[in-house]
Amino acid sequence: MSRSVLLQLARDSIQEVYEAQRTIDRTLLLQQQPLLSQPISVVVNIYVQNELKGSSKSDTTPSSLLQEIIKHAKKAVFENADGYVLTTSQYLLCEVELLLQTPDGIISEKDPSILKTHHI
Repeated sequence: MSRSVLLQLARDSIQEVYEAQRTIDRTLLLQQQPLLSQPISVVVNIYVQNELKGSSKSDTTPSSLLQEIIKHAKKAVFENADGYVLTTSQYLLCEVELLLQTPDGIISEKDPSILKTHHI
């Protein structure tokens, strides 16, 4: 199953921090996906084993969807209100949820964990 552009952007944003380098080509993304330049409020939730571990949302007038996803994905994992920071192993097991607040209502997408856990 392929991951949506928005969920992939959220995952890539988090990985930029773990890898300590910028890997997202913002200019190319904006050229390929013009919707990313629209000001849309977002909420990014991070779940580990169905437990909410981090969350970040647009507080004021949002900037571009591109910038909002990048900023709030990173904040949900590394700067959330509870001071909780995901370890790399937890990141591989986490689910990422995006909520977009559009004029037509809330759009929700959830990305399953990168690694699957098996219960015996």
